[in-house]
Amino acid sequence: MATRNVHVAGVGEVNITKRKNNRHLRLTITPTAKVRISIPYWAPYGVGIAFARSRADWIRQRLDKHKPPILNPGALIGKTHRLYFRREPGRKVDRTQVKNSIVAITSSLPFEDEAVQALAYSACERALKLEAEAILPRRVVIMAEQHGFFFRKIRIRKLTSRWGSCSNQRDISLSYFLIQLPWELIDYVILHELVHTRQLNHGTDFWRAFERAMPNARVLRQRIKDYQPALNPA
Repeated sequence: MATRNVHVAGVGEVNITKRKNNRHLRLTITPTAKVRISIPYWAPYGVGIAFARSRADWIRQRLDKHKPPILNPGALIGKTHRLYFRREPGRKVDRTQVKNSIVAITSSLPFEDEAVQALAYSACERALKLEAEAILPRRVVIMAEQHGFFFRKIRIRKLTSRWGSCSNQRDISLSYFLIQLPWELIDYVILHELVHTRQLNHGTDFWRAFERAMPNARVLRQRIKDYQPALNPA
């Protein structure tokens, strides 16, 4: 798989990926408003660029629907953090702080300003990563012991297209956005990846093993479709 990020006029940054099993062009907009185009492996990147240009109006319409929500004062970030804004007229350098379950943004501009919102989003993601690193690895260990699974190591990362993954070396990666979900869905994702330490595909054997460990797995599978791996303040 080969990939390249290019700037397309009227669209912005586009990720173009060559895939060996692709026969056609495929355009997707991720939950975090990233434009991705997959093309056949033999095709030049120019094919993907031309395709993006031809669908520019459609892409812009979809991107407008993916605009991130405004982060408001007092928003709950993850399980424990609260977001606060402090305005100081005349302040030359903005400040962000993530400490003691508080995400604090200090700026001379109002909190609705685009630059202040960008600072807030970055700081809130730091808070989510801190929470996820403090909570999720231990939860994986507990569930692995309860159900008799073995994994090699765990990583907490910024995953925006999936909640987690498991390599064939039994290394588990979890998105730090996962910490925002209800606990039963967090456990669903963790157990899903633990089952992959034995069954790397999603075949019959995988679902049979998953439902033995979590009988309501298919119900939770439908529920988690209502969420996306992105910042979702409460």
